[in-house]
Amino acid sequence: MSSIFDNDSIELLKWPADGLLPLIVQHAISGKILMQGYANSDALRHTLTSGHVTFFSRSKQRLWTKGESSGHFLKLQSLAADCDSDSLLALALPEGPTCHVGTETCWHDNDANSPSLSFLTDLEAVIAERQHADPKSSYTASLFARGVKRIAQKVGEEGVESALAAMAGDREELKNEAADLIFHLLVLLRSQDLQLNDVIEVLKSRHQ
Repeated sequence: MSSIFDNDSIELLKWPADGLLPLIVQHAISGKILMQGYANSDALRHTLTSGHVTFFSRSKQRLWTKGESSGHFLKLQSLAADCDSDSLLALALPEGPTCHVGTETCWHDNDANSPSLSFLTDLEAVIAERQHADPKSSYTASLFARGVKRIAQKVGEEGVESALAAMAGDREELKNEAADLIFHLLVLLRSQDLQLNDVIEVLKSRHQ
């Protein structure tokens, strides 16, 4: 099957008698598994045309777009079938909690479901919340209030300190300084209406 999933790909799937295939949804950035449902061919077509992950609800016996009631849609980034063409994986960006109980995933945010790098996605969310908060409420909010010049200055300072720690062979200090560097870089990106995923896409394009 082609690596590009489109309407023609739907016909090539190995559909069982009930016309439903499992559809797993994974966070496109953090890698967290968000939820699993079932989709028929109409659900897949609706997913591709609307850009929002859509399932076939076995209880309601109709198409069901995640977020149609709550507004917490799953914005489709890509869709793919497995090697046997009988299971599907959607990479998506959630617009709010995925689970109906209000958690990020339907596995209740179990640490076992959290790749280490997914913490950066959580950190980005915290930074975004504090962008327009009272400057007195947190260090992050105060940084935004001081403007891009100060944020950029902090990125430069932390970059130099990381380099000096490496030159001194101080691994512990390098870890601490690198953490500061990454944090301030995320703040800088947010100040320019960018996310870590935008940087990742550039890196991916360079290594294709």
